[in-house]
Amino acid sequence: MSSLLSEYMQMEQQLKQLQQNLDKLQNDDRLKAELEFKEKLEALMRDFDKSAAEVIALLDPKSGSGAASSKSSAPSTGRRKRKLKIYKNPNTGEVVETRGGNQKTLKTWKDEHGNDTVESWLVRVEE
Repeated sequence: MSSLLSEYMQMEQQLKQLQQNLDKLQNDDRLKAELEFKEKLEALMRDFDKSAAEVIALLDPKSGSGAASSKSSAPSTGRRKRKLKIYKNPNTGEVVETRGGNQKTLKTWKDEHGNDTVESWLVRVEE
C-alpha cells in the first residue's frame, strides 16, 4: 500500500512540474508569435481553399519531387494507393483531406451531420 502512495505522490510532483513548465511556456512571447502565425496561416489556407501539402509544394517544389520518387516504390506492395478525397465543411470552412474513411474529423462530422450530408461536402478527388 505504501508503494502505491509513494507512486501517487511522485506522479503528483511530476504533474506540478509539468504544469509549471506549461504555464511558463504559455507566457513565452515566442510561442504566442508562433501560435498567431499558425492561426493566420490556417485562416489564409481556408480562404484560398489550399491544403498544407499544396502550400508546401508551392513553397518548396523540391519536397514534392522527393516525395514523388519515394511514392514510386509503393506499387511494389501490390496494393493501389487510395484516392485523396478533400471535404470542406460549409458551416466552419474547415477542410479535411483523407485517403481513407477512418479520419477523426471526418468521423466526427459524419456522427454529427450524417454520412450523406458529409459526402455532399466532397470538394474534389485526386489520384
